[in-house]
Amino acid sequence: MRSAHTVQQVRAAEAALMARLPEGALMQRAATGLAHAVARLLGASYGARVLLLVGSGDNGGDALWAGAHLARRGCGVHALLLSRRVHAEGLAALRAAGGRVVDGVAPLAGADYDVVLDGVVGIGGRPGLRPEAVAALEAVRGVPVVAVDTPSGVDVDTGELDGAHVRADLTVTFGTLKAAHLVDPAAAACGPVHLVDLGLDLPPADLEALQPADVAALLPRPAPDAQKYTRGVVGVRAGSATYPGAALLSVAGAVTGLVGMVRHVGDSAVTDRVREAHPEVVGPGRVQAWVVGSGGGEAAGEELRAALADGVPVVVDADALAHVEGPLGVPAVLTPHAGELAAMLGEERAAIEARPLHFARHAAAAYDAVVLLKGRHTLVATPAGRVRSTTTGTPWLATAGAGDVLGGLVGALLAAGLDPFDAASVGSWVHGAAATVAADGGPLVALDVARAVPGVVRACLAG
Repeated sequence: MRSAHTVQQVRAAEAALMARLPEGALMQRAATGLAHAVARLLGASYGARVLLLVGSGDNGGDALWAGAHLARRGCGVHALLLSRRVHAEGLAALRAAGGRVVDGVAPLAGADYDVVLDGVVGIGGRPGLRPEAVAALEAVRGVPVVAVDTPSGVDVDTGELDGAHVRADLTVTFGTLKAAHLVDPAAAACGPVHLVDLGLDLPPADLEALQPADVAALLPRPAPDAQKYTRGVVGVRAGSATYPGAALLSVAGAVTGLVGMVRHVGDSAVTDRVREAHPEVVGPGRVQAWVVGSGGGEAAGEELRAALADGVPVVVDADALAHVEGPLGVPAVLTPHAGELAAMLGEERAAIEARPLHFARHAAAAYDAVVLLKGRHTLVATPAGRVRSTTTGTPWLATAGAGDVLGGLVGALLAAGLDPFDAASVGSWVHGAAATVAADGGPLVALDVARAVPGVVRACLAG
């Protein structure tokens, strides 16, 4: 599990560690890790030209010390000081190693840098950038940027943006991830994130990202004496005469081998088409979980009421979301995209997209349900405020019907015995990983994702 901690938690852990270490040792660990990451990005350090954008915080100090390491490797290192108060020891080390300070922004325009280190704002800084930092970044536009800890200008604890900010090609962070690394829109400004371990003793985090080993540990496995009913039965109430494909795709997500049986209930003509595509699917009967809403149209409300009457966990998707007015009285996973959540909460879609972490938590508490807010980094939130961010996936996954497949997959995991939080977060992770495998660097359609799920599960279980 990769955990994301708050600035307050990080600072407390750093203070506790620094009390046991020689002065400056923690910054040296961070700067050494940063310098190694930059060197790997450059490939050949000798002769490379590096620009440090240095602010007054510890990130500026990390950048200066890393610059000193790189200068000793043969890099030409320049530093633009964006504050009158910078880390004095780091600046002295840079100068001693052969680095030099640039006098203002003007000289940057004619320089030919290979990489820029963003040490403008520390993790305690406020969102946005001062004009001189914006001017410096504009002067080196097109040069790869490595952000120190987080891209300057983002809100570290929320992942929100408010004004100008750095867009990094690589972010090197220290000790632990922060919300800005896992939550959009800030996460989209990070690029790949490299974590340097500082040996911090950190408390449990409310924001996490599953890793393959976590998914393998959570995936349901058949018992030695398993039979189809003990492995779980999931029911799908999806599709209509207008949208029969939604039923096919929702069922395709459920029929991935994670449960013993899948039932489809709905329009008879739709059920016939489902059974033609998936002959193992059966009709009405007892289930351990329901999936409701995809392509349900006008009947979605009635189908939701029928599913709730069984008293089993439910996945509420698409058209059925419009009929959720409060807590449902059963364990539930709601799967809106930003537009659907905006309608549920009476907000503008842009507001949801600007503050997805806030609104996912708010909705989970308001509806007393797990909320799976779809997006580039899908967020899965509990009513108590725990959140998992999905970091698997590909832009090719933005295709019609992919959400139907996801709903069926999450429902299968619910029926197999996972609790709503685990079912939603594991389902989202597997869905994203399956899309990456199916796309193989190119386009895909929703059914491709469903077909790739068994292979992804098999690879996870094999370690």
